[in-house]
Amino acid sequence: MPPQLHQSSLPILNPLLRFSPPSSPDTPKHQRESKITMPKFTVRKLIPLLIFLLSSLSVIRLLRISLKSSSSASRSLSSTTFRSSPAEFSQHKKANASKSTLTEKELKLLSDTVTNRSPCNVLVFGFAAQYLTLSSINTRGITVFLEDEHLKTKAEVIPNNTRIYSLKYHQMEVKNVYKLLRHARANPACAPNMNNIHQGSSECKLKLRGLPEEVYNTRWDVIVVDGPRGDDLDTPGRMGSIYTAAVLARKGSRNSTTDVLVHDVQRTVEKWLSWEFLCQENQVSAKGNFWKFRIKGRLNASRFCSPDTALVRY
Repeated sequence: MPPQLHQSSLPILNPLLRFSPPSSPDTPKHQRESKITMPKFTVRKLIPLLIFLLSSLSVIRLLRISLKSSSSASRSLSSTTFRSSPAEFSQHKKANASKSTLTEKELKLLSDTVTNRSPCNVLVFGFAAQYLTLSSINTRGITVFLEDEHLKTKAEVIPNNTRIYSLKYHQMEVKNVYKLLRHARANPACAPNMNNIHQGSSECKLKLRGLPEEVYNTRWDVIVVDGPRGDDLDTPGRMGSIYTAAVLARKGSRNSTTDVLVHDVQRTVEKWLSWEFLCQENQVSAKGNFWKFRIKGRLNASRFCSPDTALVRY
């Protein structure tokens, strides 16, 4: 007979099995059997993992989008910007910066204003080819331009009812706006009186010198301020133009009115000086960067705006 194998009393250990500690004889048999222990994943433990995965996917997607955008932008830039030489590009940029072009809506506001008052007297600070349309609208009236850039006065064929005068702005640089505004508030010579801008001895530093006599002697129905250029700290600003327009607009009886339009009001000088001398209470419309004011005649006025108007603080 083959030898008998004695069964060992020691249990065979399995790393995947865990045994419960020894139990009493009274413990039921099914509780003493070994059990396979599986990791427990609760909903609470899964939430951070899901958040991490979703965040990682979002970051990867954003990176892909940014890489595509930057590559397309660089292709566009290389295909357009650098077709010309750096010198030509710089000249083109300066030429565009020096232009003060009216948008279609702005030009319509101005054209409608002149059409409604034609025949009338129109005074324009600044000159551009677009403004020659005013002469064609105002055929039975007069249109006068005051321009500080001499070349512009010779560049166009001027209709018979239109005149262009050369004008120089002395010590009117944009960088002096705060000093000039403080001076105007403190000096009675800057009150809205025609004598202050006509007299040669006026102490108001905002007074424009060398204006043609026609400007003083005419009652203007429409005044446009779009000059001088005023797009750099060291270039002449429009402080004197807006101040002079405000004084000229108040010339006449209380029954008369003058429409004053100021361009480029997105800039500090144009905005502040318009509030200071043309007054928000007189603003009647706006299109783009064009503001329109309607000023009543007040020949002997002592102030520009009503006492209730808040002054610009600087």
